[in-house]
Amino acid sequence: MSRKKTLRCLLCGYEVELYEGRGLFQQQIIPMECCDCHTVQNIVVGGIIGEVAPSFNSETGRLCPQCSSMNIRRWNLHSCPKCGGEMTPTGKDEFWT
Repeated sequence: MSRKKTLRCLLCGYEVELYEGRGLFQQQIIPMECCDCHTVQNIVVGGIIGEVAPSFNSETGRLCPQCSSMNIRRWNLHSCPKCGGEMTPTGKDEFWT
């Protein structure tokens, strides 16, 4: 079973969707923080797409889907990339199999 949940910053209201579990094609979705556009972007890693395009087997060397920056890193899951505030769950969770 997979799950999508939404987090919101207590200070500025920025929202991000996180995905837990594996997708339909066995890929993982990793939240990455872009230090240039100050957003969290979800990066698809592995699964069937990783077999076809080996560059998708890790987050190394990937670009931000929003601004094409190489200045991305794995997000810490709690600090707002916009203002540094605390991100908290909104209760908008969705489950699927």
